Amino acid sequence: MKNWSIDHLQKTWNLIAKLHQGQKYGGDEEGLQIEYINHIGSVTFEILQALQHDETLNGDFAVSCALLHDSIEDTPFTFDSVKDLFGETVANGVSALTKNTSLDKDDQMIDSLTRIKKQPKEVWSVKMADRICNLYSPPFYWTTEKKKQYHTESLLVYENLKEGNAYLANRLKEKIDHYVSYF
Repeated sequence: MKNWSIDHLQKTWNLIAKLHQGQKYGGDEEGLQIEYINHIGSVTFEILQALQHDETLNGDFAVSCALLHDSIEDTPFTFDSVKDLFGETVANGVSALTKNTSLDKDDQMIDSLTRIKKQPKEVWSVKMADRICNLYSPPFYWTTEKKKQYHTESLLVYENLKEGNAYLANRLKEKIDHYVSYF
């Protein structure tokens, strides 16, 4: 990992823990609520593992984007805040990973993938890692139709980004193939 700094990692982790404080998501069992920071950690773990398989990735950049990937979308943190603290390259990566909610829901993923593909491969990797983590098991309250839609959307992510990182592309394809067992 190039230019790796544990102090930078700890400082960023503390920031995102504060930003996502109190946020939860539904687990695979009725009533189960999981702290959102778990998702952020899971995506970061996927990136850390991917770095072991691809020495061309910039570790600081990839991990920063992984840690911050939902900060603009799900917290009061802004593009300018990311830019001020982490630089324009990270801010652009996080912005590409952020859905444009002014678009129709059906257009948001295509728009995001289009913007991600204009970014360095580290950003592609974060999106694949994010989707891998989201495919472990669906929330207990999702309908079969919602699960099928998510599966289809996951194939779209895979097809668009698989050239970004072979290791993560293989992991993503395995998760997509397994996901059909939920419907």
